[in-house]
Amino acid sequence: MTTALPPSRITAADLPALRRRTSAVLIGSQILGGLGVAIGIALAPVLAAEVSGSEALSGLAPTASVTGTALLSLPLAALMTSRGRRPGLVLAYLIGSVGAALVVTAAVVGSFPLLLLGMAGFGAGSSANLQARFAAADLAEPDRRGRAISTVIWATTIGSVLGPNIAAPAGRVFRGTSVPETAGPFAWAAVIFLLTGLVVAVLLRPDPLLTARTLAPQDTGTATKRSLRAGVAAVRASPMARLALVTVAVSHTAMVSVMVMTPVHLGHHGADIQLIGLVISGHIAGMYAFSPVMGWLSDRVGRLSVIGLAAGLLCCATVLAGTSGAGHGRTAAGLFVLGLGWSAGLVAGSALLTDSVPQAARAAVQGLSDLTMNTAAGIGGAVAGLIVSRLGYGWLNTAAACLLLPMAALALRRALGPPPQPAGKT
Repeated sequence: MTTALPPSRITAADLPALRRRTSAVLIGSQILGGLGVAIGIALAPVLAAEVSGSEALSGLAPTASVTGTALLSLPLAALMTSRGRRPGLVLAYLIGSVGAALVVTAAVVGSFPLLLLGMAGFGAGSSANLQARFAAADLAEPDRRGRAISTVIWATTIGSVLGPNIAAPAGRVFRGTSVPETAGPFAWAAVIFLLTGLVVAVLLRPDPLLTARTLAPQDTGTATKRSLRAGVAAVRASPMARLALVTVAVSHTAMVSVMVMTPVHLGHHGADIQLIGLVISGHIAGMYAFSPVMGWLSDRVGRLSVIGLAAGLLCCATVLAGTSGAGHGRTAAGLFVLGLGWSAGLVAGSALLTDSVPQAARAAVQGLSDLTMNTAAGIGGAVAGLIVSRLGYGWLNTAAACLLLPMAALALRRALGPPPQPAGKT
C-alpha cells in the first residue's frame, strides 16, 4: 500500500494515489486550521481596543499575528527543508495553540503586551496554513501546480467563512466567567489548532517534500539549501522569481492593510459585531472560495495573466471600499473583491515562484516568500491604524492602491520580455 511506503521506496506508479491522499489530508487540515485562524482573528482588533483602551492601537493585534507569521516563516522552512513538511506544520499549529491561550490569559489580566505576544504566537497557525499550499505543490506535475495550490487554499474557505460568523456565539459561551466574550473565540482556536496538528502528525505520511526529493534524481548531487542567503541567491538569479516574490508580498500587504481596519471603519458607522462578521466572511469567501478558478487560469492562460488580473481586482477593491463611506453594502463589495484579488495574486505568485527556482532551493525560497509577504503586511497593518486614525479609511485605500504599481510594472515588463528558462523539471 502506497501510504505504508517510506519516501525512498515510492515509485512513479505510486504517485497518483499518493497525490490524492496528500491532497485529502491537506484539505482536512486547512479546513480546521482556517477555522482556528478565522474564529480568533475576526474580533482581534476589537479585543485589542478593549484591552489597550485605545482605538489607534487596535490594528496592532492583527499586525502582531502577521509579524509572528513572518518571524516563524524561515525557521519553519528550515525545519521542513531538513526533516520534511510534517514536523514543520505540526510545530506551527502547536505554537499557534499556545499563542491563542496566551491571548485569553492577556484578556483576563488586562495586559496589552501579553496580548501582542499571544497574537504573535497565534500567527503560527496562519504560517502553517500558508506553508501547506507549498506542500500541495511538492508532488504536483508542473502544469498542474496552480490547481494543486489553489485546491488547498480553497479548502480554507469552509473554516474561514464559518469562523467569523461563530465568533460571537463562541464568545457568549464564556459569559459570566472571567474570560471576556471577545477573547472566548481564542480559547476555541487553541483547541482547534491542537486537533489540526494531530491530524497532520498522524496522516501526512509519507512526507510530500521528502518524497519529491527522492523522485528528483537530477538534484541528488546538489546540497539542499536551507539558509536565508540561499533563498535570496535563488531569487536574485531568476527575474520570474523576483516578480513572484513581489506579487505575493504586495497582494498580501494591500489585502491585510485594508482588511484589518475595516471592522473599525464599520464600527464607526454603526455596524454591530454580527454585521462585521458577515462582511469579513464575505471577504474570506472571496479569498478562498474562487481559488480553484485562479489555479485553473494560472495553469491554462499563464501566471503573468493572472498576476495582471490580481492587480486589476485589488485596484477595483480599493476604489469600492475607499469610497464606501457609511454604505455597508459597498464596503462589503469592496472587501469581497479584495479577497478575489488576493487569491489571484497568491495562487499565481506561489506557482510562479515554485516554477522559477531549482528543487534544492525551493523550501528556502518559499520560506523567504512568506517572510517577505508577512513582514510587509505587518508593517502595512501597523501603518494602517495610524492612517485611519489621522486621515481616514478612504486614504488607507488610496495608499493600498499605490502599492500595486511595482507589481503591475514588473508583470508588464516580464510579459513583454523574452520567455523565461525553466528552473528544472520538477
